[in-house]
Amino acid sequence: MWDSLWQKQTMAMHFQEWLRSIRSNGGIKVPESEDFWSLVPSFPLSSFSLSSLSLSPSSLLGIGALASLTAYWLVTRPRPMRPPCDLQAQSIAVEGEPNCRRSALLKDDSLLEFYYDDTRTVYDMFQRGLRIAGSGQCLGFRKPGQPYQWISYTEVAEQAQVLGSGLLAKGCQPNPQQFVGIFAQNRPEWIISELACYTYSMAVVPLYDTLGLEAMVHILSLAEISLVICDREEKASSLLDNKEKGITPTLSCLVLFSDFSDALEERAKKCGVEVLHLSQLMDLGRQNLKDPVPPQPKDLAVVCFTSGTTGKPKGAMITHGNIASNTSSVIKILEGSFVIQQEDVSISYLPLAHMFERMIQVSMFCHGARVGFYQGDISLLMDDIKTLKPTFFPVVPRLLNRIYDKIQGSVTSPLRRALLHYAVRRKQAELSSGVVRNNSLWDKLVFNRIQASLGGNLRFILTASAPISPTVLSFLRATLGCLIFEGYGQTECTAGCTFSMPGDWSAGHVGAPLPCAMVKLVDIPDMNYYAKNGEGEICIRGHSVFRGYLKDPERTTEALDSDGWLHSGDVGQWLPNGTLRIIDRKKHIFKLAQGEYIAPEKIENVYMRCVPVLQAFVHGDSLQAHLIGIVVPDPEVFVDWAKERGFMGSYEELCQNPDVKKAVLEDMTAVGKEAGLKSFEQVKDLHLHPEMFSIANGLLTPTLKSRRIDIRRVFQEQISRMYSKTAT
Repeated sequence: MWDSLWQKQTMAMHFQEWLRSIRSNGGIKVPESEDFWSLVPSFPLSSFSLSSLSLSPSSLLGIGALASLTAYWLVTRPRPMRPPCDLQAQSIAVEGEPNCRRSALLKDDSLLEFYYDDTRTVYDMFQRGLRIAGSGQCLGFRKPGQPYQWISYTEVAEQAQVLGSGLLAKGCQPNPQQFVGIFAQNRPEWIISELACYTYSMAVVPLYDTLGLEAMVHILSLAEISLVICDREEKASSLLDNKEKGITPTLSCLVLFSDFSDALEERAKKCGVEVLHLSQLMDLGRQNLKDPVPPQPKDLAVVCFTSGTTGKPKGAMITHGNIASNTSSVIKILEGSFVIQQEDVSISYLPLAHMFERMIQVSMFCHGARVGFYQGDISLLMDDIKTLKPTFFPVVPRLLNRIYDKIQGSVTSPLRRALLHYAVRRKQAELSSGVVRNNSLWDKLVFNRIQASLGGNLRFILTASAPISPTVLSFLRATLGCLIFEGYGQTECTAGCTFSMPGDWSAGHVGAPLPCAMVKLVDIPDMNYYAKNGEGEICIRGHSVFRGYLKDPERTTEALDSDGWLHSGDVGQWLPNGTLRIIDRKKHIFKLAQGEYIAPEKIENVYMRCVPVLQAFVHGDSLQAHLIGIVVPDPEVFVDWAKERGFMGSYEELCQNPDVKKAVLEDMTAVGKEAGLKSFEQVKDLHLHPEMFSIANGLLTPTLKSRRIDIRRVFQEQISRMYSKTAT
């Protein structure tokens, strides 16, 4: 009996330990007055005595089962993510700089230059990954219907040195004033070519199709590029077109990843251009192998040309130190919540010609992780994702919007829709307490197919390049069960200047300043934004800010002031928790959801050439993929113009007629097409307004310019209606 009693008392002691553990770990609430016996009704403490104590086998089994379940819950219960700082104070005011803030992760106002002592350049970062991974997988590619094939870190490093030696043998100089063009889609050879340049301190100039002929000529001439690496014969042929016309005189060598025709080679020869296959250049490099000439942090790494909206593209000069500090800052923010591991893999499909994708890849290489490339066809991206099963997924808001729409559209029955929304609310409640996971009951019952469609292994999603709807962001954080961060920045600050903080799963802001930069707001009196109210133009200063625009001091001065502050042109607002919200655009240039820049005033000037149009206001939203317009018809000609097309009525009546509106829209579209407006620059719907914009009604400035903020406010109802109609 005493052995049996000892076992029972020991069990009671263990259970009380579990209760204390539950209390101390913030689990289920158990009143301090309750103990083991009070939780087991069949054993009231008041009747307990050594002689009367008796436990049946079934009672013991029940107690054991309860104890086991409790122990299992303690081990497997979801734990909230520990934020790296107080989420109510994510940034700190900088001493001596009014309206300026820096990351709360910094000990003082000294900004972060690098995270690891041995990673101060892009070359250093890849070398660190090489030491970690060695013969491990680095770059992946696939053919249709086939699994991914991989090139190891060792192979990539060897090929980069060989290719770089080949570039030197072709007359390139091992210094940052040597520019090498890369005109190709994302693929392993792109990265190997870039690393070849960095191995010998050369700088890269990415080219891309959407620049257009005029912009391409401008870049080749401005940067005095003599050698361009291309992926396909068609791109090499387009470059030869310019050479034959004599407008790119410095071009002397084209290197192709793929095979090319004898006709291309003969054509190039006639205009003094040598054409080589990549393998030929690498053979030349093996015969003339040189020791690496690594770059310094201050050396130029890339000249990234921005497409812009008007005028010629600007070449932002980005140094190795810029890239190192920007990448290091993201690593610093994530150090307690997400550490990139050698087993991690990212899918590469966003253009390598832009800094966002480049920063993602540098971060992966720094940790010996893998990068798998899509096949080059965006329609096959989902198949590539299912095959690669990435853990890291860089995205733009437009793709997340499509995922959101597809999920919502796939749920047709009221019962399933109700279940989906209930499951989302339950997961969002977990998120609000800091718990991020993909193994809950709701994940297994409701969200598993959604997560499987993206490979099933996602740990991290980063969205940037344009704002994302808080509704979409919150929904996908719940359904995908992984970390989703939002960043804000621009090419001129290397990629990002703010980043959302781990543990803060609220939406509607772009996070706090990165540790490599300070952010301040400055007054914009014309728009009624004042820094004293926590609003103003966003300005950035720090280690990630670019050196200026290539051979363009005038526009460099416009972007960088005498104190080194980069003026973004975006309008921000500090929130009480130290995060930044984007609320407007200083210059009337904005992005659509797909990332296209829009200059509305240019489009308005085109539309005002239409006979029936007196005034036009073009509006776009970075959460929408198209433009809409507010048009004031010309009262002197509108009625007669409409009558010629069979429409009768007064001026006001015609403005209300949907068929008249359709006719005006068709006329505007025709004029816009004739003027060379691109499809995304054309309005897809409009509202006809009978009253002119004027100084008296507050819609024009004294210099007769549109008060864009006020027009947007006055017509908010019509704007919302047009977007809701075109979305259906």
